[in-house]
Amino acid sequence: MNPTPANDLNADARPEGAPYLAATTRWLERAVIGLNLCPFARAPHVQGKLRLRVSHARDTDALLDDLCGELQSLNALTPDECETGLLIHPFVLGDFLDYNDFLDVADAAVQALGLDGEWQVASFHPDYQFADSAPDDVENLSNRSPYPTLHLLRESSVESAMETMSDTDSIYRRNIETLQRLGADGWQALWRDDTD
Repeated sequence: MNPTPANDLNADARPEGAPYLAATTRWLERAVIGLNLCPFARAPHVQGKLRLRVSHARDTDALLDDLCGELQSLNALTPDECETGLLIHPFVLGDFLDYNDFLDVADAAVQALGLDGEWQVASFHPDYQFADSAPDDVENLSNRSPYPTLHLLRESSVESAMETMSDTDSIYRRNIETLQRLGADGWQALWRDDTD
């Protein structure tokens, strides 16, 4: 797969964020798009309508500031310019339960900014665990990213995607089947390069 297309959305990323952006792009291309875990992810990525940002926040207050700033920046762009965003935050909320608690704060921020109905927050984390699943259950891999990440989704894009698919629950079922076929060894193999 080609590297992330050069575009204005990510051109101003800070150089110190490069390793986090590279690892996240690799995960996006090899797992999310490569395994078709989200059938809606490919188009924004290849069209250059995905904005990636790294938060250098070291506490939740600073992360909340970055989240609010990013939501406002994304909202200032049209859907033709940017469809979705990933806010990667490698230095805060490494504990999944703390991260999970922060999602309520993130949702409250969307409302406080008057963006409810415009944007929503989805979640990815290295230790992601669905409710009622064991930590090593394969289905958790569908939401496991290299670093804690808040996925900022434009509501209109979500609605359009839902209209094109009659059974959105089938995505979850298909992901479980894909990941079960792949297994833990296959998942690890995704991250090996030919030079490894």
